[in-house]
Amino acid sequence: MTRDLTKGSIFNNLIIFAIPYLIACFLQTFYGMADLFIAGRLYDASVISAVSIGSQVMHMITVVIAGLAMGSTVKVSMAMGAREDKDIKKAIGNTAGIFIIFAFILTIISLLGMDFILSMLQTPEKSLLEAKKYLFVCCLGIPFIVAYNVVSSIFRGLGDTKTPMIFVFIAGIINIGLDFILMGIFNMGAMGAAFATVLAQTISVILSILSLKKIRLLSNMKKEDFRFDKGIVNSIIHVGVPVSLQDGIIQVAFLIITAIANSRGLVASASVGIVEKIISFLFLVPSAMLSSISAIAAQNRGAGFHDRGRKTLYYGMIVGMVYGLIVSLACIVFATPILRAFSSQDEAVVVEGVSYLKSYVFDVVFASFHFCFSGYFCAYSKSGISFLHNILSAVLVRIPGAYLASVYFTDSLFYMGLAAPLGSIFSTLICITAYAICLKKWKNDSKIF
Repeated sequence: MTRDLTKGSIFNNLIIFAIPYLIACFLQTFYGMADLFIAGRLYDASVISAVSIGSQVMHMITVVIAGLAMGSTVKVSMAMGAREDKDIKKAIGNTAGIFIIFAFILTIISLLGMDFILSMLQTPEKSLLEAKKYLFVCCLGIPFIVAYNVVSSIFRGLGDTKTPMIFVFIAGIINIGLDFILMGIFNMGAMGAAFATVLAQTISVILSILSLKKIRLLSNMKKEDFRFDKGIVNSIIHVGVPVSLQDGIIQVAFLIITAIANSRGLVASASVGIVEKIISFLFLVPSAMLSSISAIAAQNRGAGFHDRGRKTLYYGMIVGMVYGLIVSLACIVFATPILRAFSSQDEAVVVEGVSYLKSYVFDVVFASFHFCFSGYFCAYSKSGISFLHNILSAVLVRIPGAYLASVYFTDSLFYMGLAAPLGSIFSTLICITAYAICLKKWKNDSKIF
């Protein structure tokens, strides 16, 4: 199924496109959180810490993959908006070739660097063996993570977010079922959680590829569509690499913050791990806005409808801001029961986690703005702006802020949590400045950027 995003109500297009994507991300995050939730119900803090640290590493790898795949979404979307069927096929064929090579390289690097990463994260000694088992299994499943993100990026470029949602739903049910079987019945610990995740991802990939092959436009793809085209490859890389690098460095920044928390002991490690999972769940709406804006604005760019792209950005920021305010208030009011749901056996983890969540959650409000800007910049092949503001934010605000808070406020994680929203405020200010400069520069030119 394909969808023309250059016609009709801009707000309706944004919501209709974003909701299935949001649900798919929700399901993915939910079955990722299920690993931690079930581990928290069945095991002590050592396994909770292992799963949370291992899943953070895999999340870093996944966002790097998704960032690179953004280049494919934009290229396919532009060809879709321009009604160039031949270019759509070539974009998809070149995407397949690029990511097959990328998956192989990334798998090897991840397996070889696994021990080093866990060491750098100052993984608690009691959690180290379980964390190694978790990462080893997940690293072997990287080709399936790559395949899923690539196929999903192609669907988004074609204007379809419903199909991936269906397959993620099926995979999510399987993942949760396997969690209970492998961790609960077979007592496999963190390794059981990893096997459940990889097997579920594999099923999702198989179903997605089979569905993609049934699209009429793609049913008659030829060998030449898979031959590398320098222009198409450069276009995909030009957008995807800055996004991938920025996402990777952001995740490294969060892993450094995790290492800072780990150095404070097992309780702080488990608390931060749980809250990171909660925040990653809350970030689904800003992430949905980013991906939706990039696809919709890119299609309209291809069709020459630049006003529609700008309005999509504005609507996205409004949706993100309202959502952020609502969930921030809810998390402050219900912080204790939320944390207790993840750690019913260790009250110290709950107390520390509540403190961290109450400050960290405001990041959802401010991040919504720079996420929307990033989606828009990517649509216009200006992902370098997104790269710049995210890197500066991580290096100048998030990491030093978390470190200083850890040094000077040793009795609470609250001040460490403030580093994230302060970083997002900094990013948003850079985005607003860059956007204002661009609008002023091209004020009399309908073909901005």
